[in-house]
Amino acid sequence: MTTETSSQDLLPADLTMGTVMLKVRDLKLMTDYYQRALGLKIVAEQDGGLYLGRRRQPLVHLAAAPGLAVPSRGEAGLFHTALLFEDQQALAATVATAAQYEPRLFTGSADHLVSEAFYFSDPEGNGIELYWDRPREAWSWDGKNVVMDSLPLPPQHYLQRHLTEERVAGQRESGAGVGHVHLQVGDVQTAHDFYVGTLGFEKTAGWHGQALFVSAGGYHHHMAMNVWNSRGAGPRKDTLGLGEVLIEVPLGDDVGALADRLKVAGVSSHHTGQELRFEDPWRNRIRVTVR
Repeated sequence: MTTETSSQDLLPADLTMGTVMLKVRDLKLMTDYYQRALGLKIVAEQDGGLYLGRRRQPLVHLAAAPGLAVPSRGEAGLFHTALLFEDQQALAATVATAAQYEPRLFTGSADHLVSEAFYFSDPEGNGIELYWDRPREAWSWDGKNVVMDSLPLPPQHYLQRHLTEERVAGQRESGAGVGHVHLQVGDVQTAHDFYVGTLGFEKTAGWHGQALFVSAGGYHHHMAMNVWNSRGAGPRKDTLGLGEVLIEVPLGDDVGALADRLKVAGVSSHHTGQELRFEDPWRNRIRVTVR
């Protein structure tokens, strides 16, 4: 059954994605990758691990969990964490350092019409997207759906056009944020019912019944879910990989309204007033907090 969301039950338009927590086997190796390949700095050491980011803004939380098993390719969990860069030169600088760190960790690139994206895998197999958004006025909409595609984006040509020594040298001073988080799930309809019908995102695109893209405030997507590797997957076990997705909202009232929606839907949650913790149908942990 398709669930539609009324306007008063939508997440706030100025929602942003926060730090993504990863449970990792080798904290030293993973920290080296996120620093040297992606140009992130350690901004805090707490909560059982390290927070890395840009301009003191944490983007990734690496939490040591050496006793956990590696998830199989077909399990629900993380598809990729997508880091959004402020311009094409900043993106090119990080694509270059990531490719230089270990070329075999590069997995592809695409012009999505709304964005330009390059894909990597970290040393423990967590997917990473590095991307830049085209201006919103350049996006096209077909009714309520944003028009996206996967067109060729040759990496060497891109770096020849946009890479400069100055931007590589100043890489860690360039801003970046978590633009979106893409999950592997067991089925798209259940994802729609939960993320649109209960949480209050709006659907912005689909992909042949295999993927769902959702956002707040008319962004192309803050989150996505697909079944490309994981169709039929059940609830996750406690494994390496995704530990938590953080969503940031402007007001405590936004957290409270979501807590009410979860209660009505019968979704168990922990609500402190300023923060809300819960799990999606595949036991992906989500935390919503006041920015």
